[in-house]
Amino acid sequence: MMKALAQLILKIAGWKVVGGYPANTPKSVMIAAPHTSNWDLLYARAAFFIMGVPVRYTIKKEVMVGPLGWFLKKLGAIAIDRKRKVSGKQMTYVENMVQMLKERDELVIMITPEGTRSYAKRWKSGFYHIALEAGVPIILGYLDYKKKHAGIGPVFHPTGDYEKDLEEIQAFYRGVTAKYPEKGVR
Repeated sequence: MMKALAQLILKIAGWKVVGGYPANTPKSVMIAAPHTSNWDLLYARAAFFIMGVPVRYTIKKEVMVGPLGWFLKKLGAIAIDRKRKVSGKQMTYVENMVQMLKERDELVIMITPEGTRSYAKRWKSGFYHIALEAGVPIILGYLDYKKKHAGIGPVFHPTGDYEKDLEEIQAFYRGVTAKYPEKGVR
């Protein structure tokens, strides 16, 4: 049902799905960039339904109640307790995500590295540290509003050299047109 609805949404909007999720990759961090509009979630989620990617994203647990919580869960939301403590110490977002990836046999976590829909001079590094510490690849998901392509680009394996790796990752996104280009990767 969700796949058929996703196909209808993208067809009406004139979008094309490009690429596919790499085979034999049960766990990954999926970057969703550039993220400049509320429309990004709709188009990205629709594309992932069509590709059969079981992508999940995190949201604070307080939002995951009642009918809204049920709906968000159906769209792939994972409730995260930002106040969770282990051995008396509050876990960071990165620690929570790493633990989730290590505990499960299959998990694709979608993260927007800008952390906002506004222009971000620097991306937040959490996505990188999650992938590095969990030993999973970073998959480069994108929405190109100029071409109306929703797709998956290259697979990136973090080396531990954050600055060098980030430059390589962002180089890919400089060729992708955001809904609001002035807010995208520079």
